[in-house]
Amino acid sequence: MKLIPLILAAFGATTAQAADSIIVQSTTSTANSGLYEAILPTFKDTSGITVNVVAVGTGQAIRNAENCDGDVLLVHAKPSEEKFVASGGGVERTDLMYNDFVVVGPANDPAQVASSASISEALTKIANAGALFTSRGDDSGTHKKERALWAAANLTPADASGTWYRETGSGMGATLNAAVGMGAYTLTDRATWISFQNKSDFKIVLEGDETLFNQYGVILVNPDKCPNVDATSGQAFIDWLLSDAGQAAIAGYKLDGQQLFFPNAPK
Repeated sequence: MKLIPLILAAFGATTAQAADSIIVQSTTSTANSGLYEAILPTFKDTSGITVNVVAVGTGQAIRNAENCDGDVLLVHAKPSEEKFVASGGGVERTDLMYNDFVVVGPANDPAQVASSASISEALTKIANAGALFTSRGDDSGTHKKERALWAAANLTPADASGTWYRETGSGMGATLNAAVGMGAYTLTDRATWISFQNKSDFKIVLEGDETLFNQYGVILVNPDKCPNVDATSGQAFIDWLLSDAGQAAIAGYKLDGQQLFFPNAPK
């Protein structure tokens, strides 16, 4: 869990709090990138509502929301989000913004991933070479995507767990640090990579495959299932994120001149 400066985040906290405060169960990438620090003060100024963010992997965020520990869910694993809504855990899922995933690795690129025409070819080269690869292994949105990519390439890297395939069980920042330390490849969302400070000689070795698209969604936790949900304030936050003002705030967040997230809420 990441404790965000300016925002109090308590793992497992309930929403038994003041009416002008809500809890958002969130993926780590939106927190690690600094997005919340950039946009939440604007929302509070316009609404008077304080947003407390619990930043964990998508799988854990969904489980927390299922346990009624939160008012809003903001994650990036659409099939799991849709399942959460279908089961009655959430009211409605709406597209919010997107970016993409990239494969990063050492500059010498031992598996020659950079010459790959697709992510499937890149992963096949890594597996065939037995090149080190670090996986989050934490049921996060990135981990879910990674597993789907290996499956699409007809590969089962878990069979090599502990050899060339290393599962950290940690967040993206820790997994990137492990990759840099070991000289290993890894899959990361672009926003976290841009904001990551310990790149060493690492670089993006594979990007641009359409299957690396990374969609984020936002959901109000169902107050019919979880009576402690502050539906009014939670929906106000969602409405702001989806509004022209919220979408502009997301688009306006940049690091080193690079836009990290691209709003695509339905009009």
